[in-house]
Amino acid sequence: QDNSFEQFIINYCNEKLQQIFIELTLKEEQEEYIREGIEWTHIEYFNNAIICDLIENNQTGILAMLDEECLRPGTVTDDTFLEKLNQICATHQHFESRMSKCSRFLNDTSLPHSCFRIQHYAGKVMYQVEGFVDKNNDLLYRDLSQAMWKANHSLIKALFPEGNPAKINLKRPPTAGSQFKASVATLMKNLQTKNPNYIRCIKPNEKKAAHIFNEALVCHQIRYLGLLENVRVRRAGYAFRQPYEPCLERYKMLCKQTWPHWKGPARAGVEVLFNELRIPEEEFSFGRSKIFIRNPRTLFKLEELRKQRLEDLATLIAKIYRGWKCRTRFLLMKRCQIVIASWYRRYA
Repeated sequence: QDNSFEQFIINYCNEKLQQIFIELTLKEEQEEYIREGIEWTHIEYFNNAIICDLIENNQTGILAMLDEECLRPGTVTDDTFLEKLNQICATHQHFESRMSKCSRFLNDTSLPHSCFRIQHYAGKVMYQVEGFVDKNNDLLYRDLSQAMWKANHSLIKALFPEGNPAKINLKRPPTAGSQFKASVATLMKNLQTKNPNYIRCIKPNEKKAAHIFNEALVCHQIRYLGLLENVRVRRAGYAFRQPYEPCLERYKMLCKQTWPHWKGPARAGVEVLFNELRIPEEEFSFGRSKIFIRNPRTLFKLEELRKQRLEDLATLIAKIYRGWKCRTRFLLMKRCQIVIASWYRRYA
């Protein structure tokens, strides 16, 4: 409910992660569609680059103005920082403040005078400006560092390397905001070179108990994790894709022409299979090496048909086995009867 500097930089990191998620998702989708020769449809989505720019811009960003307030001479308070925000960001469509030049929030009683609000990609968040300047400074006085470095205890000495007289730097140490911004930039650069996977965790209730589902809590998490946006981006393309060989191997029992063995290219076998099942043409596309299925319900239908077919095949195998077992027993008994009859006739 009360958000300060810590939550502000956490949400800034979330904005950057959401931005790289959208970019990597669309980039990966587009590259695969082009590579497979699939027609690409442009996806409309909210690009949160404008929010990232509001926070990290080197001239007019909130972090830059916070650093400027921390470094400038004179009396510096959280109120002067808010005044600066109200002047620079007043017209920004994702910034809201009661005291800004923009008069549209003058009568907004839900927004206190000592707060500002940012429209993040997942929703609006209100920040208490109190403590922003002090938390951003994050200063440790130089004489304290030198005193701790002179301690006889090796651990304490190692914790304060900046107190070493040989390494004294008269330059002002970087602020917490600038350090975090640099860390986020390094993280983004690292992620750009990787193929990241995303796992979103949802808490069903606050009690950590089983069989309790709080719908309001789950909806709140879904909204603020941006899951709806992510799902919409994914569903705009094809929900499922698979190379022809494993696809034919998995579903070949659904068609008499491909079961039990298909002699020919895997793509041709998949085409025969889908035509036999009468799947609408708009539900799938054939790539150069993969089959693309648009909606999950088509995949669910295939899985359901496969499940039923496996049950039928299992019944068929069981029937043949029971028949073979009974016939084997019958033939054994018949041979035994012949032997017994022949011996009895000879005896008689």
